[in-house]
Amino acid sequence: MLIVLISIAFLPSGIFGFGKTVTVGGLFEDDDLTATAFRLSANVLNNERHGNSKFSEQFIYAQMITVNNDTYDVSQAVCELANNGVAAIFGPRDKIAAKHVQSMCDTMEIPHIVARWDPRQTRGNGLLNMYPYSQTLSRIYLQLAQDFEWKTFTILYESTENLIRMHELLKRWDRRGHTVTVRQLPKGPNYRKVLEQIKKSEDPNVVVDCSIDVLPDVLKQAQQVGLMSDRHSFIIASLDLSTIDLEPYQHGGTKFVGLRLVDPDDPVVIDTFEKHASEWGVESPSQITAEAALIYDSVQVFGRALKQLDDAIVADTKTSLCQNVDSWEHGSSLMNIMRSIESTGMTGLIKFDSSGYRSNFKLDLVGLDLDGLHKIGTWNTTRGINYIPKPSLTDHTVELNLRNKTFIILIAMTPPYGMLKESAKEETGNDRYEGFGIDIIQELSKLLGFYYTFEVQADDVYGSKHPVTKKWNGMIKKIMEDRADLAITDFTITAERQEAVDFTMPFMNLGISVLFRKPKPAGSSLFAFLMPFSKEVWMYLMGTYLVVSLCFFIAARLCPAEWSNPYPCIEEPEELENQFTFKNAFWFTIGSIMQQGSDVAPIGLSTRMMGGFWGLFIMIIVSSYIANLAVFLVVESKPVLIKTAEDLFNNPHGIKYGAKESGSTIDFFKASTHPVLKEMKEYMVKNKKELLPSSNNEGVRKVMQENYAFFMESSTIKYEAERKCNITQVGGLLDAKGYGIAMKKHSPYRNALSTGILKLQETGVLKELENKWWKQKRGGGACEEKKGGTSDAKPLGVDNVGGVFLVLITGIALSGVYTACELLWAVGCTSIKENVSFVDEMKEELKFAVKFGASSKPVRRRKPSSRSNRSNEDDTNGASTPPCGLGSTIITVASEDDRLHL
Repeated sequence: MLIVLISIAFLPSGIFGFGKTVTVGGLFEDDDLTATAFRLSANVLNNERHGNSKFSEQFIYAQMITVNNDTYDVSQAVCELANNGVAAIFGPRDKIAAKHVQSMCDTMEIPHIVARWDPRQTRGNGLLNMYPYSQTLSRIYLQLAQDFEWKTFTILYESTENLIRMHELLKRWDRRGHTVTVRQLPKGPNYRKVLEQIKKSEDPNVVVDCSIDVLPDVLKQAQQVGLMSDRHSFIIASLDLSTIDLEPYQHGGTKFVGLRLVDPDDPVVIDTFEKHASEWGVESPSQITAEAALIYDSVQVFGRALKQLDDAIVADTKTSLCQNVDSWEHGSSLMNIMRSIESTGMTGLIKFDSSGYRSNFKLDLVGLDLDGLHKIGTWNTTRGINYIPKPSLTDHTVELNLRNKTFIILIAMTPPYGMLKESAKEETGNDRYEGFGIDIIQELSKLLGFYYTFEVQADDVYGSKHPVTKKWNGMIKKIMEDRADLAITDFTITAERQEAVDFTMPFMNLGISVLFRKPKPAGSSLFAFLMPFSKEVWMYLMGTYLVVSLCFFIAARLCPAEWSNPYPCIEEPEELENQFTFKNAFWFTIGSIMQQGSDVAPIGLSTRMMGGFWGLFIMIIVSSYIANLAVFLVVESKPVLIKTAEDLFNNPHGIKYGAKESGSTIDFFKASTHPVLKEMKEYMVKNKKELLPSSNNEGVRKVMQENYAFFMESSTIKYEAERKCNITQVGGLLDAKGYGIAMKKHSPYRNALSTGILKLQETGVLKELENKWWKQKRGGGACEEKKGGTSDAKPLGVDNVGGVFLVLITGIALSGVYTACELLWAVGCTSIKENVSFVDEMKEELKFAVKFGASSKPVRRRKPSSRSNRSNEDDTNGASTPPCGLGSTIITVASEDDRLHL
């Protein structure tokens, strides 16, 4: 045949050839884009047949027949075309119908041209498949998985034939850790069950191999069940990924990678689309399917092959092939020419290898980002995949595009941050949970526009690093392994945790404090009346009473005015008496204390001044005592065992203490360099089983039931104390820290979430949520009514009443000054009147004053001298009177006998 073709090639062209019209047949299931491409491509051949030397001058009549999947109807359509003298048959799309058409075309040697993916593509005598070979595509998908370093992935396929295209990926499984899971899509339209299984498997990598007809529903339902997060990656096996709407997924951070046969930016594609812009029925070249572009290119290849065959040999079509069970002698030649043609079309370079398979073609590697689907690399048979360097996105760009992202958020069942909702009806999904952390995520979602799915941390372990293996556990481990995007609970921000994950700015500030039971009332006491004053004040009062009483006694003995005539009837008494004896002085002061007075009262100015200051002192002291006593009678005294965290160290009350076994609180003690805290840590670790509970709830229970103090965050203590009225916070905070939302290290949306939290703080939303969950919901405010009587009465100390003592001391000092002045004045007047020495008189007065046992004082008189002419009567009967009018006035009363004589 080759020799014949070579010999005929030297004959003049145009002498013999086809007639004026050549019929080509198209078998299509409906009038879709593929049928439109077939018709438009035939029109191009007809429009350019006289001006383009590459095309034959014959008119191409494109006869399109709509067929179904029934093989009998398809056979009738093929026979109709064959009996009319068809030169080639294009289609159909259905694999069973296509196999039947291929069998008939092989028999009649009519070229059969298809543009569909065939998992078991074989070369037939009259078959030309424009679609890339399935073995080639399988190797591309394998290379993608290797480049992405997928150690585990799930293949989601539509039918068993799709696994043929996945066979290279299936070989990636091995015993060294590469896990491949295979799951089949059920019959639509509901695919959620298998998608939920993939989600529960926590496999972040998925290969989707299904037809373009069901792919939009699969992706939509995958987003609905939570498979569209930034930790998930998808490889889409369809070459038509660019033809569906991916806008709902481009903001979620999900990594989409697929292959594209038609490059909408290629000049040939743009020119071809613009020729028939109003006839394609699509808005842009990116919406042209691979099958439609392949049909378009196959008609162009047929036109070129027809031209070469017409130039080479005398050929014409033959009719009644099906009726006469005959074959077309030029069909094989036309097919061989088509396989040897090399041209460029909408699908790039069109070339076939020796086996008749498409070769040397180029595919675009496309990915989805915030701006939509775009080229991230190319593939060809010689160099494989060549990636285009990806420009780095600024944090600002990422922050502005959090909308429509979907996060998997870890929560813990820790009140009030995360709890199961109390509802009469059964809730599903995110509606099952409520709490402070849940509300924060809801507010951030409204503010930033992202979606989320909550996932409960079953063991309630937040995350700590093993001291030996250096591996993390709990929530932090899941975030590091991309099994979750965020985590929110009472998640303390620590330096060690920040080495593994990132945190937002704190949504709550707090510190470590001590949870302990409230002091119990001390009960009644026989000496409860002593409680208003402290021990020091009582001691000062006793000392003051003794000192003031002695001062009264001494001042009264020194004060001349306090010495009075005991016998008013005698004008000149022999003795003077002082009412402030030792006993009376003490009785006077005690009478003032009892506020009952006494039968003695000061006469002199100095003693009255001392008595006034003493009365003022007693009035204030008694008033303070009565007022504080009333408080003690109303408020029961409660002894405080510990006031600070340091009081727990070697406390005499046998109080044990501890913290949560795993968490930031015990880590704080382990990292502390304070000697007391270090010893407390050693004590807790040494008695780990007894003192370190596994959860906060267990620690609270131990506080309520045992003689035990529990170190925990102040926010949690506040929450528990609002509901359990017999426990309280003791002392201040040992440190200062905050709770934040955890996410993967170097997360691009950290700044956006932190900004959202800051806005919630500025608008007061966080404060409202805190009041809601601490003081209102779930039993909050139960202890609020008791807060008015919880303050314990305190004894008054020296600091409270010390000023009164100073006033009293001042008064006594002033009284002493006046007493000295009075004594000096009286002695001076006596020395002048009696003509005695001032010093001698003072000595006599002081000698008598120090005789504390004598309560009567002889009256001082002048002694007789040799020069004195005074009679003995004057010496005997005369009595000295107090000098200068300072003595007492003596009133003489006549006796009864004297009155009778008168």
